[in-house]
Amino acid sequence: MITTVLSLGGSIVAPDRPDCKFLSSFKKAVEEYLKEDCTRRLIIVTGGGAPARIYQNAAKEVCGKIEDGKLDWLGIRSTHLNGELVKAIFQDMAEDHLVTNPTEDITFTKRILVAAGWKPGFSTDTDAVYLAEKFGAKLIINLSNIAKVYTDDPKKNPEAKPLDSISWNDFIAMVGTEWIPGKNTPFDPIASQKARDLGLKVVCADGRQIENTMKILRGEEFFGTLIGA
Repeated sequence: MITTVLSLGGSIVAPDRPDCKFLSSFKKAVEEYLKEDCTRRLIIVTGGGAPARIYQNAAKEVCGKIEDGKLDWLGIRSTHLNGELVKAIFQDMAEDHLVTNPTEDITFTKRILVAAGWKPGFSTDTDAVYLAEKFGAKLIINLSNIAKVYTDDPKKNPEAKPLDSISWNDFIAMVGTEWIPGKNTPFDPIASQKARDLGLKVVCADGRQIENTMKILRGEEFFGTLIGA
């Protein structure tokens, strides 16, 4: 089987509420992709996105200071809700269980496996890397509301330039090696180090551009950034 991992950002699943228009188009495109070739299967790992940050910010506002672990759990529970939603829309094509621990025994006999957050210390990007390792995937497609990786934060630095590709070592030098709950990076630092060690490739792209996502899946020319080139 040809297994590809989609790390589906919560910011595009539910930017403030579930985006039914996006989910409907995403569902149709994924089903067409899988029907083209019976050897294809997908692992979809859902992030927490805006709902996670809303709850994390609420906790900070009420408490002033709060442990990182507690903030992580708020984010993790948000990923579970998004995961259950994505699993529901694919119905019979997806496994019945939502994976919340990528290291345990996992049944994957259908075409789609849906996963979400595991435990504090990293984001669902790291869960995606663990699942890629477990099921022999060589590529993770990281879908968010960011079209490309930049040399710096373009919102803060007008001189920041978009990248077509970057090595793991150069990428890690940019994002660092430590995880901060709610940290907004193209791919989280813990996941990046493990992906580098495993020799995985990650494509970062705008998940709202569904046709572009399908091009990445089919190995066609796409718009985005390849990490691990």
